[in-house]
Amino acid sequence: MSQNPFTILVLCTGNSARSILGEALFNHLGQGRVRAFSAGSKPKGMPHPGALRLLARRGIDTSAFRSKSWDEFTAPGAPAIDLAITVCGNAAGEACPVFMGSPLKAHWGLADPADVTGSEADVDAAFEETWRLLEMRVRAFLALDFAAMEPAALQSALAQIGALEGAA
Repeated sequence: MSQNPFTILVLCTGNSARSILGEALFNHLGQGRVRAFSAGSKPKGMPHPGALRLLARRGIDTSAFRSKSWDEFTAPGAPAIDLAITVCGNAAGEACPVFMGSPLKAHWGLADPADVTGSEADVDAAFEETWRLLEMRVRAFLALDFAAMEPAALQSALAQIGALEGAA
């Protein structure tokens, strides 16, 4: 494996909920093997309060998380991205961004917890479920010897991971 971590860009339209959680999970569980970022095609401008509450409950510092455009990752000087993962639930008719800068792409569609209305407890429960489903996918990815895999085999494994429980 090279000295550089495998770089992952987690994408969604608003970059306020699922992609923020995905970035946090990859960086938290990846133990330096991966470096994750998140972005959106139409960023909402700030992370969803439910995402920030969940991260705080998990002991993850929320100060660095922000909702940002994927344009940051196509600009000169941006980190090279090894894998772009979309997490929007296009089964719900949601437009999912297509990132042009990465040779490997995966779709891990999940329902948007930011769409849940009701009490703070209802919203937090939706974010907890999204976290659970994303964590299952991130752990499955991290269990792979992805640095040594041929691109076609890795692409196939990414598709299988995307079809796990809760796929939207």
